[in-house]
Amino acid sequence: MANLLANSIGPAKPAERAGGKSWYWPVRAAFHFWHLASLDAPTVAVVWGGALAWTAHLRLAVWPLALLGLVVWALYVGDRLMDARAGLRSPSAHELRERHYFHWKHRRVLAPLAAIAGVAALGIVRSRVRLVALPEDSVVAGATLVYFSGVHFRVKFPTRMARVLAVFGSRECLVGVLFAAGCVLPALSMNPGWNGPGSPMQLLALPAVYFAAVAWLNVRAITHWESVASKRNGLRLDWIAQGLAAAGLVLAAWLSPSQPRAAVLMAAGAASALLIGLLDRRRDEFTVLTLRGAVDMVLLTPLLLLAAAPLVR
Repeated sequence: MANLLANSIGPAKPAERAGGKSWYWPVRAAFHFWHLASLDAPTVAVVWGGALAWTAHLRLAVWPLALLGLVVWALYVGDRLMDARAGLRSPSAHELRERHYFHWKHRRVLAPLAAIAGVAALGIVRSRVRLVALPEDSVVAGATLVYFSGVHFRVKFPTRMARVLAVFGSRECLVGVLFAAGCVLPALSMNPGWNGPGSPMQLLALPAVYFAAVAWLNVRAITHWESVASKRNGLRLDWIAQGLAAAGLVLAAWLSPSQPRAAVLMAAGAASALLIGLLDRRRDEFTVLTLRGAVDMVLLTPLLLLAAAPLVR
């Protein structure tokens, strides 16, 4: 595993050489491993799951976030293993990345660990999740299965439905919506009420929708950077990021008097959007592997809430 990591890191680009190899290489190696081992997505999910619960004035136990992290990690490992298998069987139809080769080479370790994570998650669900929260969980789980079926098993839809999915059901859109929905579930597991003033639905709706848009931007950036065809179409991803950030700041200002916690979280999401735009503008200065990890790292801006929380009612 260490050899594969060292080989996949490759030579640093100019912007990555500051500070010298003596101290910088271990940090860079750990950062790349965080991405290659699919630890980035569960980290982002746990951070946003905790932040959304804080927005709804809920004090989470450890198990909802542990459940979220286990499920997301198991899903991402499974997704990358299936991508790697498909790519190795038909290289002309699939373009594999470092993360796919990493998972395939270490599949005998990662696949059992992902299975153990899935069993552990099932155990938590059976012992901890309230029955009243299961319908919402089931909706997200069902939508996730539909997504995986469409991606990996090439489900064919009627022509008219396929046109609708092409507009509203792009991979980037589906991932953003499903990821944001999953991050809301820990809060609902503690208080699944959906109606009335101060309910989780009222407090979480706008931040969750905005996070779905930021998650879409994250996946869209990855697709844009990794696709040769998309680089030719002149997409100004940084403009989209700036527009999304501006919208987030406006919404944060609007929410500030009545929902200060939601306003702070919206501002954190706007910062993530701005950082994605900055990465897009400077993408040529970094290796693909560093860029791929960094675009998930910038989604961790809600960690700033740890400093702001005592100041926000």
